[in-house]
Amino acid sequence: MDTQRRLTFPAPLRLEGFGVRLREWHDDDVAALVLVYDDPEVARWTPVVTPFDARAARFYIAAAHGRRAAGRGVQLAITTDGRLPLGEVLVFPSATDERDVELAYGVGPAHRGRGLASAAVRLVTEYAARHTRPRRVVLRIEAGNTASEAVAASTGFVLTGDEPVVRRHKEREAVLRTWCHRDCRTDAPAGG
Repeated sequence: MDTQRRLTFPAPLRLEGFGVRLREWHDDDVAALVLVYDDPEVARWTPVVTPFDARAARFYIAAAHGRRAAGRGVQLAITTDGRLPLGEVLVFPSATDERDVELAYGVGPAHRGRGLASAAVRLVTEYAARHTRPRRVVLRIEAGNTASEAVAASTGFVLTGDEPVVRRHKEREAVLRTWCHRDCRTDAPAGG
């Protein structure tokens, strides 16, 4: 029996602020999604398939729609114009503690260094904290992923003393450290 917390969001979910516009993935985003995820750095730090081609992108978008429908999270394209995806930010219930909401993010190689990930994380953190009322909003980042750690620190997340979380990334185990947003609440009820 699946007892994991369900997250419900208005559909379609669109958020705007900090210079970015976030929207859900569309079926015609395949080419743009390939440009975001077919990258050695993405392959190194995330569990997405490599190489990430059009077939993988179509599967990824369909899976995102399925997760959304099942209340297992929402995946939002990061754009500046509301149309062209430059990256992605994900919001999903934590598998470690159902009271927490977890975020993940990635930006295509051609768009890094512009503050897009930080803007998207700020925007989604505010929205998730307000809308889902989690105990904590967390990030899980592998030690050595300095770019992701810099995004975490710049957006108000602090490294916690939580036990590391081990997840399977392709043929290896990734040991992830937990970062919690400094405004996270430790007294929020489960279930939002």
